[in-house]
Amino acid sequence: MTDLPPTTETEIESRMRLVALWTQHQRKVFGYIHALVPSRHDADDILQETGMVVCRKFDEFKSGTDFIAWACQIAFWQIKTSQQKFARSKVVFDDELMEAIAPQFAEMAREVDARHEALDKCLKKLHPRDRELVLIRYEHGQGVEEAAKRSGRTVETAYRALNRLRKLLYDCVTHQLSAGGAA
Repeated sequence: MTDLPPTTETEIESRMRLVALWTQHQRKVFGYIHALVPSRHDADDILQETGMVVCRKFDEFKSGTDFIAWACQIAFWQIKTSQQKFARSKVVFDDELMEAIAPQFAEMAREVDARHEALDKCLKKLHPRDRELVLIRYEHGQGVEEAAKRSGRTVETAYRALNRLRKLLYDCVTHQLSAGGAA
């Protein structure tokens, strides 16, 4: 038996919604933090602190509003709190710049979502062997040599194929976005 108080169904639903939202948007919040913080290590620390505050204050989040903007606002205050740590860094942004970036980031996040959706559609249009090469190289972060080996190509052929596929995907994504196919 635990010492935790009994949990109502609404609390469970709220926790599940928090986990879903945080999981879906954590990378975007990290991107926002890392855009304002000098090092990846410091950005990771602030992301953890932000996550804890998001959990504590989730009951204040209004359903149907922009979760990314809300979480980034929390991250903004976590960054301001942590600025003393960064005072010795060569790159420290002033408050005015940080306040200007915050609303822009939410709009950029929506654009990135649209680009990811378009890229997913375009990847599905590729021949399975080409899609595998692209995913091994970029999604799994393998080098061209490993991607060539795993896809049964020579390194030279893989380089040529990746160059062709990058251009093809770029054109497809651009077309999807201009046609409103990813919106």
